[in-house]
Amino acid sequence: MKFINPTGLYDPRPNGYSHVVIAEAPARIIYIAGQGGENAEGELSDDFKTQVEQALSNLQTALTAAGAHHTSVSKVTALIVDHSEARLAIFSSALRAMWGDNPAPACTLIPVPRLALDGMLFEIEATVVLQAEDEIY
Repeated sequence: MKFINPTGLYDPRPNGYSHVVIAEAPARIIYIAGQGGENAEGELSDDFKTQVEQALSNLQTALTAAGAHHTSVSKVTALIVDHSEARLAIFSSALRAMWGDNPAPACTLIPVPRLALDGMLFEIEATVVLQAEDEIY
């Protein structure tokens, strides 16, 4: 995949994402359903940061199950209840921590009034592109 942050657009890297990701075919495409902040027992913390951390851990579990790694994620979509600059900072920090020095995926953040479960504050879905040489089964 090729990650591009074109001149003329602001630098999205401090927020933990890239503006453009180009994936060449043929490839295996994996869609990860929205992962919320619930633990394996279905329990949700009341704390937004805790839910973000748990959701990203859940995303990593799903990626592993699909034979993928977070560096193969081309696009994420995040849903945030009661979005604010403070919540954006928490989310951006978590993305930067997860991707580290690797190119970050394209990202769309959608503020929403509520999610599927009572008390759910955050959800993230991902699209993964694996080239034949990236297969890690």
